[in-house]
Parts: sequence; structure tokens; C-alpha cells
Amino acid sequence: MASSIVQRLARTAENPADKAPEPADTKSRILDAAEELFMEHGFEATSLRLITTAASVNLAAVNYHFGSKEELFQAVLTRRLDPMNQDRMQLLSQYEAAAGQKALTCEKILAAMFIPAMKLARDHEQGGKNFLRLLGRAYADPAPFIREFLSNQYGEMIARFRTAFSNSLPHIPREELSWRLHYVMGALSYTLAGADVLKVFGTYHLDEATNDELLLRRLAPFLAAGLRAPIPAEDDGYLTIYEA
Repeated sequence: MASSIVQRLARTAENPADKAPEPADTKSRILDAAEELFMEHGFEATSLRLITTAASVNLAAVNYHFGSKEELFQAVLTRRLDPMNQDRMQLLSQYEAAAGQKALTCEKILAAMFIPAMKLARDHEQGGKNFLRLLGRAYADPAPFIREFLSNQYGEMIARFRTAFSNSLPHIPREELSWRLHYVMGALSYTLAGADVLKVFGTYHLDEATNDELLLRRLAPFLAAGLRAPIPAEDDGYLTIYEA
């Protein structure tokens, strides 16, 4: 079934009274359609023909503005990620300035990561939760160019947050910290996917109006405890379930 954005784009294009879109509008239409289709189907399963049909443009327009499907996918990501990650860096800098010479707590660093993402999740004009679902797909996508692009494009931000966590958790080895941060990002993606995921666990009562502050108060202590957890020894019994 066609998505809401794709349906809206198609209806706009079918109106004969509409003028031909300006170049900037054409580019936005392509990005909007691509964003939703990539979110629904993933990178590999989304063809340029599907995107051009949804955006009511020809292939030449995609080639003119983006050059290739890979470059279009990158443009879809950077359109939302660049401002969100800039907000993250600014918030982290504010917290570090306030802390002076002291290392930030895990909770503060997590807040700098989460607050801009939560803000984006609530902003439907900027893609909202659909974009964050797409971002989750991008993290898990097997296409090597996606991981390489994210690593290169946002390497500075990744390094800043890794350093902040390392300063906060000097007893955690680098490799172990990398795994724990991987779990943190998974929890963030799952949380921002929305309250509906909780239905998997049965009956629950969750106000749809739950605000970002309440979400952060629930999530940050949980993740901080995991980040600070002692490093398990090899003979601590965690793997005995596999030895039966």
C-alpha cells in the first residue's frame, strides 16, 4: 500500500492546474519520496523507478540532483542527520563547559545524545519517527557504503561522544565500551520507534502524551547502569546455559 507521503506527491502531480515544480521543489519531492520508500523497503529493494514514480519526476531529474541511488540515499540521511548531530555536539559542549574539569556523568552524555533525537522524533515536518526508523534500517543495512559513509561523515561526532564516555568510564576497556555503546544505540532506536512496540509485552498503560523528559528519566538510568556494569569474568557462569 502506498504511503501517505507517496500518495500526497502523486495527487499533487495528477492535478493539471499545477505548474511544473521549481528545481528546489523537485529536489525536495525526490528526497521526501525516497525517504519514505527507503524506510519502508530498505535501500536494496527500493528502485529509482519506484522513487521517480512516487515523486512524479523522470530519471534525469534524479541524476541531475543526486547522480546515483547511493548519493540520493546519502542526501536523504544528511538532510536530517546534519542538523540533529550539530545539536548533539552543541549540547555536549554546553554540558562539558558547565562541568569544568570534571568528567561528565553517563546520564549527561546520554542526554546530549537523546534530546536532539527525541526532538526530531516529534517533528513531523522534519521526517519525525519515519526518518528515525529509516536510520535504524541504515545502521543494520548490509550495504558496505552505508556504514562507511556514516563513519566518515560523522566521525568527528562519534569521536567526541566516545571520548566523553571514556572519560566518564575510565575503567571500561575500549573494546568493551564499543559493545556497550552499540547496545545504547539499539535501545535509543527501539525507544524512538514509539510506544506501540510495548504491546509486544502485553498489557501496559502508557500515556501517548508522555513527554521527552519522562522518557529520558526512564531510559538514561537504565542505560547508564549498563554502561557502568562490572566487566564479567570468563568463569562467572553467564555462558552455562550454552553448555548443557
